Amino acid sequence: MLSPIPVDRALPELAHVWRAGELGSASLPSIGTGYAALDAVLPGGGWPQGALIEVLQPQAGMQEWGLALPALAAVQAQNSQGLSVLVGLPYLPFGPALGARQFNMQRLLCVKARQGDAPSLLWATREALQCADVAAVLSWLPDARSAHLRRLQMAAHAHHKLLFVFRTPRAQQESSPAPLRLLLEGVTSEAANLRVHVLKRRGPPLAAPVLLDTRPARLAALLAASRERARRQREEAAPRRLPSFASLLATSPQSSVHALLDRIAHLDHH
Repeated sequence: MLSPIPVDRALPELAHVWRAGELGSASLPSIGTGYAALDAVLPGGGWPQGALIEVLQPQAGMQEWGLALPALAAVQAQNSQGLSVLVGLPYLPFGPALGARQFNMQRLLCVKARQGDAPSLLWATREALQCADVAAVLSWLPDARSAHLRRLQMAAHAHHKLLFVFRTPRAQQESSPAPLRLLLEGVTSEAANLRVHVLKRRGPPLAAPVLLDTRPARLAALLAASRERARRQREEAAPRRLPSFASLLATSPQSSVHALLDRIAHLDHH
């Protein structure tokens, strides 16, 4: 009679079985985020192509470009004819800044709708995902509901597209079909300018957020040079302090020290 194989030994032999305590494997093609620290905590080591990536941020237009642009440029490098479609973007992107990050603005398509016209934005997002000439879709849908996102998730999976949907932090309390959910928070630091909270992934919860520096290399160099210049100016403007009595005793010759002590005693006597 054959003895049954323990479950903990049988599961690793099944490639399609995922343990909740482990980081999920690459069930979908992925593309690097451009940030090693973020790739290290994402299943597949990057953004999934064929799944909804939901990004929550306090203010639209502040942090999303620095987060997504390296991957968008990489998608263009893989498919030079593929379009990147922006749906419902609140502000037009600054072309020279995108071009400096190796992004081809000629392959960018912007879709706008009347303010508050959420159905049109959802329809445009689904149509873009179904278009063969589209490689990536970025959609700003603050009013989307879980049922809407589920349809977008299905369309992204069916057509293997890179899809980012941007919403506000209040959606954090709502259920979502997105396999990957992030919350962005801007920080002021010399080493980083963005804190990424991974709210949902195929893996165990993260103990701490991921800190990223999404600033372009030239801008980071200019900021570092500016900080160094300000530091030198502060040092030059700082008043020179007179040496303390203790330092004089430590650095003066013995004869000078005796003379100084005799003079102090003479002053006290009078």
